Amino acid sequence: MLVNPKKAERSPWEMFFIGAFYATVSLLLVKWIFSSDPVLSKYTGIIVVTFCVMFSIPFIYYTFKLEEEKDLQITGFKRLLVEHDKALFAFMFLFMGFIVAFSFWYIVFPSGNQNFRAQIETYCMINKPSHFDECVSEYGIEHVSKTTAFLTAKEKIVNIFANNIYVLIFTLVFSLIFGAGAIFILAWNASVISAAIGIFSKDNLITLPLGLARYMIHGIPEIGAYFAGALAGGIISIAVIKHDVHSEKFWIILQDSLNLVIISVVLLFVAALIEVFITPAIF
Repeated sequence: MLVNPKKAERSPWEMFFIGAFYATVSLLLVKWIFSSDPVLSKYTGIIVVTFCVMFSIPFIYYTFKLEEEKDLQITGFKRLLVEHDKALFAFMFLFMGFIVAFSFWYIVFPSGNQNFRAQIETYCMINKPSHFDECVSEYGIEHVSKTTAFLTAKEKIVNIFANNIYVLIFTLVFSLIFGAGAIFILAWNASVISAAIGIFSKDNLITLPLGLARYMIHGIPEIGAYFAGALAGGIISIAVIKHDVHSEKFWIILQDSLNLVIISVVLLFVAALIEVFITPAIF
């Protein structure tokens, strides 16, 4: 009712406000309904992501369906890529809406760290593995999981790229099996990034733009890569439902999806280089 794929592709920037609205409603629902529950309050970080997924699935599914139809109507890799770009921009604005809204409410709510418990643990696992317990305690989280091994500076770029490829594979597989189900992984990543932005901003709205810039320099190509992978898997998933896998049309769609996956891998490598060499130099 709020937006449809064709409208979103004409004005992709509108998806930023849709994403912010979905994230805000999800967080408010969790805060009002589950935060006082003695059991479910421990898992509010996951429940928030689940609500975002439920809000987003109809739009994601019908966008995949629209893009699959384009594969059958349009010939030529460049023309197809231009058409897919419209959907990717809509997805990225949706994702940015999630991030900005989550970051804002993380800072505004006094108990924001409790609403993002799982996300803070993930942040500490990635950024301070050798001081994991101290890290999560610093941000108000208790009774945490065990620590992980320390990573040397030389392993950073390999670790970042490998982790991003791991996420891309899961995104692709989730799209293939569940269609729009890949939005769960992407919404989860948006919530983790938001917690990191809130931590970097030191719970201050004035420094929030700086925190957004800190993570979006390498985050934009990374986000684009994930959504390109999700789009590739989603197109194949729709095609399997609608066509015989041995038909000529299916192999055209498969080739287009493979091109999207290759683009995703290249974008992830670029994002890893930016994260290791450029972002630290600026911040």
